[in-house]
Amino acid sequence: MDSFFEELEKADPYFDDLLAKAASKGCVLRLAATLDHAEASISLVEVHSSHPFFQLDGSDNMIVFTTARYKERPLVVRGPGAGAEVTAAGVFSEVIKIGNFLS
Repeated sequence: MDSFFEELEKADPYFDDLLAKAASKGCVLRLAATLDHAEASISLVEVHSSHPFFQLDGSDNMIVFTTARYKERPLVVRGPGAGAEVTAAGVFSEVIKIGNFLS
């Protein structure tokens, strides 16, 4: 387990640089998923203060619908996320289910 965290720490300079570059432009970094027609992607993106994701904090979640109707002013749904403990419990539960299925 220690080796995992040692390897993970090697990426710190890369992400520190991304964070500094974003901050120098008045932006923040957010993990964003996009669904455009049938194509989905997830990426780390810079967002400016005018973007709805800019104000997210902690485990907040947000969905922004940009459609023909909501093109100029997207529909925004925001609320609390599960948080680290609930998410970890959910992932652990799925691992147990998979283990029971395979045995």
